[in-house]
Amino acid sequence: MLSEVIVLIPHYENELGLIDSINSIREDFSVDIIIVDDGSRKEPLSIHKIEKTYTGKGNLMFEVLPINKGVEVALNVGLSKILKLNYKYIARLDCGDLFHKDKLRKQLEYLKKNQDIKLLGTWAHIKDQENTLLYTQKYPVSYEEIKKKIYLNSTFLHPSVVFESNILLDVGLYPLNYEAAEDYAFFMKVVKKYKSENYPEALIDYIIDPNSISSLKRKRQVKSRIKGILNNYYIGWYPTYGLLRNVLLLFLSRNMSNVLKTKFKK
Repeated sequence: MLSEVIVLIPHYENELGLIDSINSIREDFSVDIIIVDDGSRKEPLSIHKIEKTYTGKGNLMFEVLPINKGVEVALNVGLSKILKLNYKYIARLDCGDLFHKDKLRKQLEYLKKNQDIKLLGTWAHIKDQENTLLYTQKYPVSYEEIKKKIYLNSTFLHPSVVFESNILLDVGLYPLNYEAAEDYAFFMKVVKKYKSENYPEALIDYIIDPNSISSLKRKRQVKSRIKGILNNYYIGWYPTYGLLRNVLLLFLSRNMSNVLKTKFKK
C-alpha cells in the first residue's frame, strides 16, 4: 500500500549521507521514499545495504540511471515515476541533510488546513560538516513577501519543501536549462501560479558541503539565477535590486558568502 507522501532524494556517490538522510525521517505514519541514483561510478549505490540499514517505515524505491546526467534529470526521472503512482504529496530531501522529527506531519497538517497553499517550505538550521550550528536560516513566510523576495534569492530551501503533485500538471517538471539552479527556476514557476509559504520553524538541518552543487558550481548557479530573474523581470524595486545583487554575487566566493551569512545571522 502506498503512503500519502513520498520523499524524492537524488543520489550521487554519497551513500553514507544517503543513509543518514533516510533514517532522519521519523514520523508516526508511513512515508515512502524514492532514491534516484545519478549514475554513480566510483561508489556505486548498494541497494541491499541501503535497505538493510533503513530504520524507518514505508516503501523504499530505487531508480538507477546508467550514466551521470545531472541532478535536474535525476529529479525529473523521480517526479515522472511519482506521477505515475498517483501520490498526493511530494517532499524533497538531499543526501546529508536531516529532517527533524515530525517535520512532514507538521507540514502536511498545515497544508490540509490551508488548502489554497500548494507548496510549503520550512526554516532550517545551517550546520557545518562537524555538526556545528552556524546560524538559523529564516525564509520569508507569507506568500506576498515570497513573491517579492524570490527576485533576490531562492525563498525556499529545496530539501525542505512539500508540494501537491497535481501542480506539476500545470507548471511542469524541473527546467533543464538552468544549470545548478533548477530549484530556483522551478520555484519561480510555482510561485507565479500558486500560493506558497514557509512554515516558521527550523525543521531541517542543512549541512554545508564543499562538494555540493552550491559550492562547486556557484558562479554557474548565480548566472542561472540571473537568467531566471531576467525571464520574469518587470519594472520594480525587487526585480531590479535582485538583478544587481546577483551580478555582484558573481564576484563573491562561496566561502566568503558563508562567512558573511554566519556573521550577520548569529
